[in-house]
Amino acid sequence: MAPVILFNKPHGVICQFSPSGTHRTLKDFVPVPGVYPAGRLDTDSEGLVVLTGDGELQHLITDPRHKLAKTYFVEVEGTPGKDVLAALRAGIQLSDYRARPAEVARVEPPDWLWPRVPPVRVRRAIPTTWLQLTIREGRNRQVRRMTAAAGFPTLRLIRHSVGPWTLTGIAPGAWQSGESSVLGTTGANPGAAAGRQPHKHPPGRTSRPGKY
Repeated sequence: MAPVILFNKPHGVICQFSPSGTHRTLKDFVPVPGVYPAGRLDTDSEGLVVLTGDGELQHLITDPRHKLAKTYFVEVEGTPGKDVLAALRAGIQLSDYRARPAEVARVEPPDWLWPRVPPVRVRRAIPTTWLQLTIREGRNRQVRRMTAAAGFPTLRLIRHSVGPWTLTGIAPGAWQSGESSVLGTTGANPGAAAGRQPHKHPPGRTSRPGKY
């Protein structure tokens, strides 16, 4: 049975196993053969990456027809108003397509969040705002493009959950085994894998973000 690996990708890590210049890759963190990322995070983004060798599961996660929810915590430059949130909820127009409606709300800075290395550069004269945002597609750099189209560039982006899987209990750079049967696939939980172990203190207080 193909294993399922839940990895908390740090900033600056490329979401692939093959070497890429001076950047670290998944190979530096996940010594599990036969698994591949089911949906990627760009190099500047952080958070949950689900890896598996189960083709059926990869399809369920990545194909937008299945509308699998992916939730992000996003720090943006400025203070989005109700009209901006309404535009994101309605499905904002990007340069080449209209994004599907998102679930979005302003939230307090997550109290479980780790310091980013390197730190985010902020301008003292401009406030920042945290958003909790859920989408059900996941195209290249989609969340960043959505907030930019709304006039509020993303400064920091952390993917907290993909479907039923979350970051809870996984420190940056760590990984743990996950269940594949939760999506009705044929894979099975292989049990705790040898290697980097999850952090003892969860980065979230609950198993998944709250409703909007």
